[in-house]
Amino acid sequence: MEMNRQDAKDAKRREPSPEIDRLAYAMIGAAIEVHRVLGPGFLESVYHQALKLEFQMREIPYKSKPSVAVRYKGHQVGEGEPDFIIGDVLIVELKAVEKLTPINEAQVISYLRATNNPLGFLINFNVPILKEGIKRIILSS
Repeated sequence: MEMNRQDAKDAKRREPSPEIDRLAYAMIGAAIEVHRVLGPGFLESVYHQALKLEFQMREIPYKSKPSVAVRYKGHQVGEGEPDFIIGDVLIVELKAVEKLTPINEAQVISYLRATNNPLGFLINFNVPILKEGIKRIILSS
């Protein structure tokens, strides 16, 4: 299938900016360090606290468990709480489970839609190598 110019422009528009990519790279480095030190097997709350410390040490701007308005037809109907928002642009949801499921990914997509942020990560710390537990999710239009 060949891409026309409009398709190429649309694809480029959906890709995160270099600044967001820089934040993502820094966040992943922090998560890898937490996993390197702690390994798999702890509760999600332990990884959350360790990651907060690592973000502070690396001076990565973050909000921990911020309240995100959920809207329905222009009305607020509830709130969501992603684990982290990095630099006001990047959603990070943590898990410590045997296997990620489609509902875990749907949760990140919902947070992306609610915040209108372009990029999110689903990170499962319950894996031998963290690279296997990181899922990058781009909000598509």
